Amino acid sequence: MAFQSAYTREGNSKVTSGPSNIGFYLSGGILLLVCALKIPTLVRRRHDTLLRAACLLLFSAGWLMILAAPASIEGLNRVTGIPNIAALVVYAMTTVFSGASLVLIINWRPAPPEQAQRFTRLCVTAYGLTVLAIVTLFWVGQAPVEQPTLFDAYYATTPYIREMISLYLVAQGVAMTVAVTLCWRWSGKVDGSLRAGLRILAIAYLFIVSYDAIRLTAVTARWTGHDLDYLVDKISPLFSAPSCLLGALGFAVPLIGPKVAETTRVVKQLWQLQPLWRTLRNVRTPSAVRVALPWWRTSPAVLLTGRKTTLYDALLALTPHYDPAVREAVYHSALRNGEENSRAAITADAAMILAAREQQRSTSGQLQHPMPSLSWRAHDLILLSQALAPAAARNLRAYSTPLQKAAHHE
Repeated sequence: MAFQSAYTREGNSKVTSGPSNIGFYLSGGILLLVCALKIPTLVRRRHDTLLRAACLLLFSAGWLMILAAPASIEGLNRVTGIPNIAALVVYAMTTVFSGASLVLIINWRPAPPEQAQRFTRLCVTAYGLTVLAIVTLFWVGQAPVEQPTLFDAYYATTPYIREMISLYLVAQGVAMTVAVTLCWRWSGKVDGSLRAGLRILAIAYLFIVSYDAIRLTAVTARWTGHDLDYLVDKISPLFSAPSCLLGALGFAVPLIGPKVAETTRVVKQLWQLQPLWRTLRNVRTPSAVRVALPWWRTSPAVLLTGRKTTLYDALLALTPHYDPAVREAVYHSALRNGEENSRAAITADAAMILAAREQQRSTSGQLQHPMPSLSWRAHDLILLSQALAPAAARNLRAYSTPLQKAAHHE
C-alpha cells in the first residue's frame, strides 16, 4: 500500500501537523482491532489459508499505517539513533503487505486447492526473500543523512540503497499488477457485491501501481542525471489516500454487501406487507399469542418473521368465515373486467378476506361456511397485500355488491 509521511523537504525536519498523525494512528488502530477480533477464529481454524492471509493482511496494513505516521518515523529514527531506519521498517512492511494481498486474492478466488497452495508457497517464499534482501541491502549500504520524504530520490544512486529502493518498488508493483489482473478477471465471472468489491480493489491496486511507477520514474531520472524529485514528495503522495480508501472499501463491500442486500430485501417486504397488516391487525386470534416487537430494538429479519406469523394467525382465525361464494363471484367478475387468471384469483382472495373480517366482527366466531383451511405462502401474503393497497382499492370497490352480500350473509 502506498504511504507518504507528512514532512518538510529538508533532511532534519520535524513533523508538520498532528492531525495527519491522528489519521494514520486511527486507521492503523482500526485495522489492528479487526485483526485482533479474528484471532480467536484463527486459533480454531489455524489451517485455513484464506483466514491466515486475511489476518496477515490486516496486521501488516495496520502496522504499516502506524509506522508510516510522521511522528512514528521521526520517533523511530530518534530512538534507535539510526538515520532512516524508519524507511527500512516501512519498506519491509510494505513488501509484507504486498505479498499478503497477493496470497489473500490467490486463496479467495475459486481455484483447485493444489494450485492455490502451490501459488501461495511461491508467493510467500518470493516475498519472504524480498524482505530479507531489503533488510540486508539497507545494512550493507550507507544512508547517513535523514530523508523522511525524499529518501527514494536522494539515495537513488547510492550503492546497495538504490537496489533496496528498486527492489521494494518493483516487488510492490509486481504484486499489485498481478492483483489488478486477478481481481478484474474474476469480477467478470461473478456479480453482485463481490463483483463490485473486486472492481473497487482492482482500481485501488492500480493506484498503487501508479504510485510505484511514478517513484521509479524519479529514481530512474536520478540514474540519468536528471532531477524529477517532485514526483516523489509532491505527486506520488496524491495516490496514497485513494488507494487506502478504495482498498478498505473493496474488501468491505463483499463482506457487508450481502447483509445490506438481505436487510434491504427484508425492509422491502415489511413495506409491501403494510396494507395487509393494516387490514388484519385487529382480527381476533384467540388461539394465538401476540408479542409486541418494538421496531427500534428489533432486527428487520425478526420483525418480518413476527409480522408474517401474525398475518398467518389472522388468516387462520378468519377461516370459519371464508365464503367460497364470495370468492367465486368476485373471481368471475374480475375475469369479466379483463384481469388475468392469477390476478383475478388474488383479487377474489382479498375480497373474501375482507368479507370474512366483517363477518368475524359481527358474529361470535362460530363456523359459518364449511370451507377447507387455506394454505397461505409468503409469496401469497405479498400478492394479497398488493391487492389491498390503496392504489388497488378501486378494483375491490368494483366488486362491492358481492362484498355487501358477504357482509350480511348468515
